Amino acid sequence: MKQRDFEQRHQSLWLQLENTLAGYCKHAPIEANGSAMVEDLPASYRRLCQQLAVAKERQYTSNLIARLNQLVMACHQRLYQEKSVSRNRWLEYLFSGFPRALREQARFVWLSCALFLAPALVMGLGSYFNDSLVYAVLSPEQVLQIESMYDPANQVLGRERGSDTDLQMFGFYIKNNIGIAFRTFASGILFGIGSIFFIVFNGVFLGAIFGHITRVGFVTTFYPFVIGHGAFELTAIVFAGAAGLRLGHSLVSPGNMTRRQSLREAGREAMKIMYGTFLMLVIAAFLEAFWSSSTEVSIAVKLAVGSFFWLLVLGYCFLAGRRLPTTPSAGGRL
Repeated sequence: MKQRDFEQRHQSLWLQLENTLAGYCKHAPIEANGSAMVEDLPASYRRLCQQLAVAKERQYTSNLIARLNQLVMACHQRLYQEKSVSRNRWLEYLFSGFPRALREQARFVWLSCALFLAPALVMGLGSYFNDSLVYAVLSPEQVLQIESMYDPANQVLGRERGSDTDLQMFGFYIKNNIGIAFRTFASGILFGIGSIFFIVFNGVFLGAIFGHITRVGFVTTFYPFVIGHGAFELTAIVFAGAAGLRLGHSLVSPGNMTRRQSLREAGREAMKIMYGTFLMLVIAAFLEAFWSSSTEVSIAVKLAVGSFFWLLVLGYCFLAGRRLPTTPSAGGRL
């Protein structure tokens, strides 16, 4: 193929790429020479690389090869920059975006916390002082299973459902924890009633277990087991509830927007919480499978590490991502 035919066949793509890259640089769409913008930059980049290789093989003019080579380098730089920006966004979210989202929705976080802790405290005290109250929430078979899980005579704590390895339990915990969090969040679309139900139910359920296990005297195994991963798991359940309550509030009180618009806006805000919540649940599942269940670590170490995790999570939620106050200028107000 002659160079003239080669240029005519691919000229439109080159113009589109030049146009697209110029638009990226100026942060605005530009349509020069009537050419359209490139929609799939990675695919166009691969085609351009092939065309550059063909031009070199057929020994076309140096001007054409220089133009294609410059386009290839510009496309490569753009694609690499997008990946770098994406990674930076995730880091920014983890270190500041997630805790800021929690503080922005603080009223729903505190409401979710109250709906979880109040029933848990009442049911926990009730189950401790009344040994039959736990059966209002759990069946006798479930009570026996939970007692066997935290029996000090067990070689491995917290194992259930016939899982023989920590890796199997890791997968089970991820599925179970994320399932609970997703139901608590998604049911908020029922005007918040669904989220309220799941938050209260989880509080009652866990309170009954805490009270009963304390009553039967398995505190030396139970509390060292739950304190480590509980810092991530229990707070994540509260956060999922807060995200669900945000959805429900958007439907109950949409303000000047339609309910669809209000729900869409609330969904964006709620997902800022849920991304971090899912990550916390993965961390909790890892700790529960590989750390909490170990009988080789002493009780004192587990309690110390668990306390550190609680301080870490609370400090992260309250302090991470806060902007440092600017130093007032001379004569300015404090």
